Order: sequence, then structure tokens, then C-alpha cells
Amino acid sequence: MEASPAGGEPEARVGPDISLYGEGKFVYENNCIVCHGTMGDGRGEMAASLGIKPRSFKTGTFKYRSTPWGKLPTTEDLTHTVRGGITGTAMGMFTSLNDEQLRAVVEYVKFFSRKWRKAENYAPPIELPKQPAWMADDIVRTSHAAKGKETFEAVCAACHGPKGDGKGLAAMGLKDEWGELAVPADLRQPHLRSGDEPDDIFRVLMTGLNGTPMVSFAEALTEEQKWDLVAYVLTLRRDFNAAGK
Repeated sequence: MEASPAGGEPEARVGPDISLYGEGKFVYENNCIVCHGTMGDGRGEMAASLGIKPRSFKTGTFKYRSTPWGKLPTTEDLTHTVRGGITGTAMGMFTSLNDEQLRAVVEYVKFFSRKWRKAENYAPPIELPKQPAWMADDIVRTSHAAKGKETFEAVCAACHGPKGDGKGLAAMGLKDEWGELAVPADLRQPHLRSGDEPDDIFRVLMTGLNGTPMVSFAEALTEEQKWDLVAYVLTLRRDFNAAGK
């Protein structure tokens, strides 16, 4: 952190912490280099064999964030990804790293892109609204899920498919910023890459997934519409898994 020139609250750091470079490099080379590569370009020796390619850190573009569309993730966002992994990918959970090692490797990752050196690329996390009370009421939530289904069919089904299985009419031709196939998520699965809780789903609707066709719906949908969509996705997951498929 840096002291505010006005003597008020400290300003957030802009740019990676050089004091953690050495330790971060050590952790990266022992845990990350095999997939993400020496240059952080996602071209490690294992990358070619992986269906979902490792992230290139050189562009400074990250899917999973708490910050607005187009902005860098927070340090806490990156730490959460390293610690918890990403479901359905080769990015496992690095629970063997202690807090100091996690912070160091997160800072090291920032050195791969110049975006981290420009203040305009930073933004605070989006403040999520409190979950509506009806989310805890199964009967009332069902009625909101029905409204969410209408919104889903209008704005989501083209990619995610009418059944939420990721097989929409537009899905075949989608690519991400890195030129790889961008397969829409199967929203019926018990675990989603962005997180499994209602707040996690709502957050993705707010932030979008940078570098992919999944844009932010922060302005396109009302708060009520977004919560109704969350209710519908929860219903998709519940019904699919109850059927044992």
C-alpha cells in the first residue's frame, strides 16, 4: 500500500510488489510453469495435451473476478483461484501453499503483463446486493425461477442452450480472446467454474468473463431479472442432479 498524498486513506498499490518477486518466481517454477510456461504465456510442456488451455498471463485478461468488465482482478480474486482451483480444468487446488507463498506467486503472475502497471486498469470489487429473502423460500423461489426461465430463453439460450447444457445454436463457433474454442458452461453441473453459490452466479452476471463471449449483464438486466436468472440456474442444477444424470 502507498500513503495518500492528502494524508487520508492509503491508496491501493499499482503494479506488482517487487519485494515478492524472488519468492514468487520460486513458487511459480515449482508449481505453475509446467502448464503456464516460463514466459507465462500458457504454453508449458503440458499445455498441448490439455483440452482447456492454461491461461496466458501476458494479456492481463482474467475470467474470474469480482471487478467490473474489462478491469483487472483483485489480489484476493487471484488468491482465491490459486487456492481453490477451477472446476473441470487442470487448474487444481494449491492447498499445500501457505498464505505467504500464495501472495508471492500471485504478485509474480502480475509481472507478466504491463496492464498491472497502469492505474486505469484497476477497479474495486463490485458490491453485490443482498440476496432477496425469497431465495430461502422454495415455493416463492420457484415462481421467480419461472420468470428467470423467460429471461434465460431470451438472452442466454443461444449459447447455453434451451436446456442449459451449453449446446446452444451459437455455441459451435464461439472462441475466446486467445483463439481457443469457448465452450459455454453446462449450467446443470453441480459445480460451476465461477463458484456454486447464488452470489457467485449473480457476480458473473455482473462482471462477465473477460476474454470470452460471456459479457456483463450489469446494465442489460435489472437486479430483479438477475436474481430470477440465478433462481432458474439453481433449478436447472437441482432438477438435473435429482434425475441422476
